[in-house]
Amino acid sequence: MSGPFHSIETARSGMDVYQYWLDAVADNIANINTVTSTDEAAFQERFVVAEAVTEGSRGAGARISRAEFGDAEGYLAYQPNHPLADEDGMIRRPAMELSDQMTNMLVAQRAYQANVSSFRAARDAYRTALEIGNG
Repeated sequence: MSGPFHSIETARSGMDVYQYWLDAVADNIANINTVTSTDEAAFQERFVVAEAVTEGSRGAGARISRAEFGDAEGYLAYQPNHPLADEDGMIRRPAMELSDQMTNMLVAQRAYQANVSSFRAARDAYRTALEIGNG
């Protein structure tokens, strides 16, 4: 990401990373109450792992390096009237907490907003430089 638009590309790559993180958190929240039978795996929480991209000795943005998944065991809950309950009345739920997901969502949202602000500031600086050059 060298060249005159380095700042814009760096901010854009950060926006991509945090958008992916927000999507993963939204998927986690949507599935937080997903129930399976005890002989199936629980819904696995999604985690986004990002890494810095470097060019020589300077930073050039970020990218998703991989996704990781939470515990497939989840936890067992006693709900004997649930249609998926086993003979002991147990069902399997995902090992996730809504409060953790909401915290992750807020962090990702704020980081996304910070990258949007950086993107706009760089864009405005380049726009001003072009106006000065054409003036």
